[in-house]
Parts: sequence; structure tokens; C-alpha cells
Amino acid sequence: MNYLFDVDGTLTAPRQKINKQFRQEFGTWVNDQQTIGDKVYLVTGSDKKKTVQQLGICLYRTFDGCYQNCGNKLYIRNRLVKQSEWKISADAKIRIFEIMKKSLWYGIATSNMEERTGMINISTVGRDCTKKQRQEYSDWDKHSLERESISKTIIEEYPELDASIGGMISIDIYPKGKNKSQVIDDMIGETVFFGDNCKEGGNDYEISRSADFYYEVTNDEDTRRLLRTVGGI
Repeated sequence: MNYLFDVDGTLTAPRQKINKQFRQEFGTWVNDQQTIGDKVYLVTGSDKKKTVQQLGICLYRTFDGCYQNCGNKLYIRNRLVKQSEWKISADAKIRIFEIMKKSLWYGIATSNMEERTGMINISTVGRDCTKKQRQEYSDWDKHSLERESISKTIIEEYPELDASIGGMISIDIYPKGKNKSQVIDDMIGETVFFGDNCKEGGNDYEISRSADFYYEVTNDEDTRRLLRTVGGI
């Protein structure tokens, strides 16, 4: 069996460090699964630096593989194994900034576009916003559906790209088909995915439908409770 875990909203609160007690319990659970021959992987839209900050390097190294950037970069035991060479075009980058600048939230914080290996991550409010601003934007977006609208616009104007909602404030953009579901091709045997954005339009949607089984969680505490029930944590 292959267990695949998202990070933000699944193993941690968005952009926060994993709960210390859960880190210990989850580390033991990972080791127990590996002892009986199962494999455990991370599949996240974030880059390695952020993921290590959230989980700690010791836990990071225990996984059988860490798929960063929606599967466009793979580390095994902290060693880079493969990565995508895709870069967004200058034309698309300029147009996406034009779209974001129409948002009422643009200019609240910096870091509106982050280029990662094989993808980009955008946020109208800005990735450097405060926790309070992050929550306020997330609550507003649930009603305004701004991220959903922006994603649809990008896909319509650039059919070769996919755009999906990630976390509380951002959108992941990558070449069509190069979403998290691409990691399933690397798996041997059945797969179980745990993620918080499994609804259509979310960045966990494709992989949840490609896996043999999936659990949609609401937060890290939900994952903890679920593993106690189905996984013996």
C-alpha cells in the first residue's frame, strides 16, 4: 500500500509547523507502515524549504519520497531525484499579473507570484500577508469565489495550462496534466491519498480521483483523528 499525504491543511495548519505531539505520533505511524512493507509519501504544492520548515528535517527524511511543487520535483531521503524543466512564458506572466491587479486585495502584501520548479503559485492578497489577513481573505473568497474565477480565466486564455485552488489564499498554475495526480504513475500497488482540497477546482482534486482510495480532511486535527481510526496511530 502507498499512503500519500498533502501537507498544508492536512498534516499542518496552512503555512504553520506541525503540532509537536502529532509529529511524534505521525513519525511513529510512518515507521510502523514501512516496517510492514507499505510506503508513505508527501505530495504538496509547496517547495522543499517550506515543507522542511513545517515538518522538520528528521520527519522529512523518513518518507519514502517527497513530491514537491505538485509532483514536479521529487526528493528521496533528502536527495533530489527528478524535476520538471518547465518555465512560464513572459507573456503569460504579464497577463496573470494584470488579472491579479484587478483584485480589491492586490497590494495588501507582497509576494504575489512565486516561481517554483515546474509551476508557479499566485496570490492576489500576497503570500507575505499576516495570519489575520490570510484568514480574512480566505473567508471573503469563500463567498466571492475570486480564486475560482481567476483560475477559470487563466485556463480559458491559456488552454495549455491548468490552474487550481491551493491552501487558503493561493492558486497553483502548471502545464496541463502536471498536477499532483502525476505521482500516481510512480506508484506500485494500491494508493490512498489524504488531502483537504479534494473538491473540483482544488489542487487535490485530480490526485484524489486518480488514487484507489482517498480521504478528504478539514484540517490537521481531522487527519490525526482519522489515522487513529483507520491507521492505528
